[in-house]
Amino acid sequence: MSEITPDLVRHLGVLARIQLSDEEVEQLTGQLDVIVDNIAKVSEVATADVPATSHPVALQNVFRPDVPGDMLTVAEVLQNAPDAADDRFRVTAILGEEQ
Repeated sequence: MSEITPDLVRHLGVLARIQLSDEEVEQLTGQLDVIVDNIAKVSEVATADVPATSHPVALQNVFRPDVPGDMLTVAEVLQNAPDAADDRFRVTAILGEEQ
């Protein structure tokens, strides 16, 4: 027995503020009915002994551990800087004084 009727589709269209033509109502009635039937089939097999999953295959982190490596010295970092002061890059101000 179909749960989705053309009147229900028209009502959903009004709620969603979508103007639907008669052809669209007919097409959506069939499509929504198929979706509801498929959800019902899934509900039949989804029992308490079947764990819920978000992915069909178990996922694992593929990243390496975050281990610090050799670091540059301040002098090495600033050696090619166009301008530096107090062990920092010096750049032109881009914000007004009020910032």
